[in-house]
Amino acid sequence: MSLVVLTGPVRSGKSGLAEALAAERGGHVVVAVSGWDGDEEMLRRIQSHRAVRPDEWTTVEATVDPGWVAAVPDDAVLVLDCLGTLVSHACFDAVGDAEFAPAAAEELVSSAVGALVAALLARHGDTLVVTNETGWGVVPAWPSARVFRDELGRANRTLVDAADAAYLVVDGRCVDLTNLPGWPHWPAE
Repeated sequence: MSLVVLTGPVRSGKSGLAEALAAERGGHVVVAVSGWDGDEEMLRRIQSHRAVRPDEWTTVEATVDPGWVAAVPDDAVLVLDCLGTLVSHACFDAVGDAEFAPAAAEELVSSAVGALVAALLARHGDTLVVTNETGWGVVPAWPSARVFRDELGRANRTLVDAADAAYLVVDGRCVDLTNLPGWPHWPAE
């Protein structure tokens, strides 16, 4: 069993690389998708992703509730695309467009995301997680966006710490995070 994490900005090539890695691994592939078809633009995105996947791959709907992870056979390669979208669903469900995020909502999101990450880490089959990097800019103005940034950052860190391989994907290029130091050191004099 291997866990591979592909993180980075939107449209950097993470999904395509995850699909290529899954195909390279061989065997049955299950793609767990988290997009919603609630508007025309998102529906086009979903259709473009479907169009490039092999017909024999299985597609399942991923939710923040981790029950779906156990339903994926261990002999299948699981591609979760994308953790960031699942975290955004959890944040919107808990916080919505409220002017402030009550502590109970933050705890609800943290618990839900933590359970999903734990299920992914407990999986006995090969797993590829596509996720987003966030928090490199200004502090978001909306409470749900701040909760999203914090929870996705925590989830990403947990997954990368446990991963067999982790890559930061920028403009279609991979920076291997796997063996980079996890703690800074003073430069040698």
